Order: sequence, then structure tokens, then C-alpha cells
Amino acid sequence: MKINTGNLKKDILSPLFLAFEKASFRLLYVGGCVRNSILNAGTTDVDLATDATPQHMHKLAKEMDMRAISTGEAYGTLTFRLERHNFEITTFRKDIRTDGRRAVVQFGTSLKEDAARRDFTINALYSNSQGTLIDPLGIIEDVKKQRVCFIGDAQTRIKEDYLRILRFFRFHAWFGGLKSGIDAEGLAACAKLGSGLSNVSKERIGSEFFKLLAASNPAPSLSAMENSGILKHILPGANARPLSLLVDLEKGLKPDALRRLALVGGDQMQENLRLSKAIIKKIKMLRHLAQSSELPQEHGYLLGAKAGWDSWLVRCALLEKIATEDEHKKIITSASKNLPVEAADFVDLFEGSALGAVLRSAQEIWISSNMQLNKSELITQVLVHNK
Repeated sequence: MKINTGNLKKDILSPLFLAFEKASFRLLYVGGCVRNSILNAGTTDVDLATDATPQHMHKLAKEMDMRAISTGEAYGTLTFRLERHNFEITTFRKDIRTDGRRAVVQFGTSLKEDAARRDFTINALYSNSQGTLIDPLGIIEDVKKQRVCFIGDAQTRIKEDYLRILRFFRFHAWFGGLKSGIDAEGLAACAKLGSGLSNVSKERIGSEFFKLLAASNPAPSLSAMENSGILKHILPGANARPLSLLVDLEKGLKPDALRRLALVGGDQMQENLRLSKAIIKKIKMLRHLAQSSELPQEHGYLLGAKAGWDSWLVRCALLEKIATEDEHKKIITSASKNLPVEAADFVDLFEGSALGAVLRSAQEIWISSNMQLNKSELITQVLVHNK
């Protein structure tokens, strides 16, 4: 079987393939880039594998006057820099010992051993520079049928790195077929070993969860996470149920993990997922307005057209209602409007905290009028309201 290497930066990598071949080493595409080429799933990072050791690779880089960065040399990985692109090349290896987070590896020359140590069957395919598929474990049907399965015994694979629990659900969200469903053995293993996620750093968990939520439709995977108890392990208080409705409401919008996380919610999100303060602030703004404001124009005015529509969709999903085009238009229109009064209009009558309260009152009255009141009308109503 041949794959299309057109999206795998073959022209840029050509000198590297040639140099490895001249030195009698194999250099192969591996993992996600091969999988995505078969599934026509778009581009991803191009990773490569070789039977050359890191020492051999350093020597080749020097001979080619090329930069090779030791990004994970203890694990056999060097990053080659070609034409402003980074390419990770990793020596064939097998795991000698693992502790659930990291492994002690032994370099080798066996492609089958290298494939057998990988996490999922869909990530254990290789290709040479000409696009000839190499399938050491005979698992091509899993890719074709979009089945996400652990390689070998699922529990053994998970114990090598507990993050694989989340990767199982993430890969199912991105590449799992609706007909094949989620792999029962893998799901059972994840449910049994879920407590092992406490051994994984919160940063890795947050990164993996964000990637999952960015899939086209992560709702089935998130539901499986909830039903198997995994969701509560990583984000207590999160609710997967309304996500399927939000995905329907998004109507062709680009998948947005932040929007979806605002809907799913959860306790102590910053602590549990180690997200940046800026991201947490955006999520809180979306969720707060979704839960507190029933006026679409308020969403647009306070958050802008895009974020306002996001918060409105989150609200609709939480309330299990349909978002209308009229509501969308109100959000877009309100995003460009300005409150017709300012503090100077009330400074002779109010001061301090009372002035701030009056301005908030003015904003509420103006938004409730569908932003139709002019300055004099608004001042009159504000003064009546704040007698």
C-alpha cells in the first residue's frame, strides 16, 4: 500500500533521507503523519524513526552542516532543523522499565520492537520516503476502520504511562469511527486504572484535555469519560451531558476548546488543569454571562461579537434551547455600540461607590431597552430608577 507523502514535507526532507540512506541507515515516517495521510485527516507534525543512534545522527548532522538539537537524547530523540522546520527523529527502541510517567529505553534496530512499544495501533505505522507503507504489527485494518485500540494488553500499556488514559479518549474523539464505537477492552482498562492519573502532572492532563475538546465532535468521548469515572478524576464537577447540544449549535464554527470547557465547567479548573490565568479568565467570563444574562445584546456588548456568540451558545446548550439567527444579529449589532452616558453625566449628583452603582444601573437599563434609548432618555430613566 502507498500513502501520499505530498503533505509530509518530502521535498524539504529529501537531503536527510538521502544522507541516512548513504550511511546505510533507515529513515522512516512514523505515527500520526502516516495515520493522517491514510485517513486524509489533514496535516500534523512530521515525526521520523531510524535505526541510527543519537551518536550516529549527530555525526550525520555535522557532515551535512545541519543543526541537530538534543531535545530528548536519552530517549533517542534529536530535532533536526531544515528550512525553518523542526523534525524530530527518534532511534528505534524498546522500553526496559517504566514507572507510569517515564521510561528507561534501550536503542535497537528492530522495527517490530519499536512498533510494539507504542501506545495505540493507529500510531504504529511507518512509511519510507517513497510512501510505501510498513505495518510491522499487521494493524492496518484498525486505521482503515478507525478503531482506537491499545497495542497488546491495555492495562500494561496504561501502566507504562497513565496519560495514555486521556490519549485513548482524545484519539477516539479525533479518529474513532461512529460505527466501530469505543474499544470495550480499552475503556474497561481506563476505568480500572483511572486513579493512576494522580501520577500525571496537571500540565500534561490540561494539555491533553484541551486537545480532546478541540476535536470536531468530542461529545461521545467525553460522555464515555464521564460514564467510566475518568472525567471526575481530572475535573470534578464537570458535566459532559450538554456538550452534544453545543456541538450541534456550533453550526460549522471552528471547534473551540475554550468555548466547550466553559460549558462543561468543573471545580478548581485552574488548579486541576494548570491553565493560564488568561484562559481561565476567558472561561469564567463566558460561563458567568451564559448563566446570568438572558439578553443576547448584553453578551455582544460585554464580550464582543465572537465571544458574545460563544457565551450565548453556551447558555443555549445549558438551557437545552435553540439559538436563533435573530439572537445572533442582536449580538453582532450590540458589539459595536457604546453606552451613551458616562460618569461625567452624573458626577454632580452621585459620588464614590454610588456613582459606580448608577453607571451599572444605566448599562442595565440601556441594554434592556435593546440599546434604543438615547442619552437624555437614558439619564431620565436612570434618575427615576435611582431616586
